[in-house]
Amino acid sequence: MNYLIGAFKPSCNISITFSDGKSRKQVPIKKENGHTVMVPLFQSQENIAGKISIEPIQGKKVDHNGVKVELLGQIEMYFDRGNFYDFTSLVRELDVPGDIYEKKSYPFEFSTVEMPYETYNGANVRLRYVLKVTISRGYAGSIVEYQDFVVRNYSPLPSINNSIKMEVGIEDCLHIEFEYNKSKYHLKDVIIGKIYFLLVRIKLKNMDLEIRRRESTGSGANTHVETETLAKFELMDGAPVRGESIPIRLFLSPYELTPTYRNINNKFSVKYYLNLVLVDEEDRRYFKQQEITIYRLQEETS
Repeated sequence: MNYLIGAFKPSCNISITFSDGKSRKQVPIKKENGHTVMVPLFQSQENIAGKISIEPIQGKKVDHNGVKVELLGQIEMYFDRGNFYDFTSLVRELDVPGDIYEKKSYPFEFSTVEMPYETYNGANVRLRYVLKVTISRGYAGSIVEYQDFVVRNYSPLPSINNSIKMEVGIEDCLHIEFEYNKSKYHLKDVIIGKIYFLLVRIKLKNMDLEIRRRESTGSGANTHVETETLAKFELMDGAPVRGESIPIRLFLSPYELTPTYRNINNKFSVKYYLNLVLVDEEDRRYFKQQEITIYRLQEETS
C-alpha cells in the first residue's frame, strides 16, 4: 500500500532562482489559494536570468525526453478560468533526453524581454508573467514547476496636462462649476481643485467626491463592465450658498490604484473616473463624472 502512495509523488524537486534575486525589489502578489507571496519586480526590456535546479528524490532517477524553461505573459478571463491567452512566449531548451541521477543545475537567460503590459489582478481578468519549467516525460506525465514575477512599467511626466473645467446644472435650480488642476495623475499624486456654486435653489445636504475604477472585459456583445468605488471623500456637509467656493485636496497614495490600461491586447481596459455626487434634503442624488488618466511615475528610491 505504501508503495502505491509513493508512486504518485513527484520523483524530483525543481527550484527556480533569479540571478539578482537577493538584490532585486520584491513585491507581494496574491496566489489562487489566497496566500500572499513576495516575488521579484521587473520592467520591460530587462534581462531575466537565473538558475534552475533539478534534484531527484533520494534513490530515484528522473528519465526524461528533455528539459525546457518558458517565459510566458498570459491573460486569463475569469469567465473562462483555466484558459490562458499567451501574448508573450519565449522558450529555452535546457537539456536533451536522458536521465538525471543527482542534483543538476541549468543557467538560463532571456535578454531584453519585451513585456509591454503590467501584471494585473482585477475583478474579472488577470494578467500574469511566469517562468514555466517542464521536464518532458512520455509515459509518466511531464513534471511542471512555475515561478511568478511581477512587471511594472513607468511613464515620464506628460508634456501636456490640461486642467479639467466643467459646468453642471439643473435649469433654474442649480448651477455649479468645478475645476481639477490636471487631467493626468501619477499613483502618488494629489488631486487639487475647487467647486464654485453659481446658483443654488435646491437644498443640498452633502457632496462627495468618489474615485471609481471601471474594468471592461471582452468585446462587442460579450463586453462585461465592473465598476468599483475605491474612495469616497466628503467635500461638504450642509447647505452651500450662492458664490461659495469649496476646495478639493485628495491624496491618491492611500488607495490601491493601477495605471489606466487602454485595450490591453484587445482583451480588457481599466479606466478611472472622478465622480461628483450631490445629495439634496429629499435624498435625490445628482452625479457628474469625469475620466482621469492615471500613470506610474518612476520612483527615485526604487
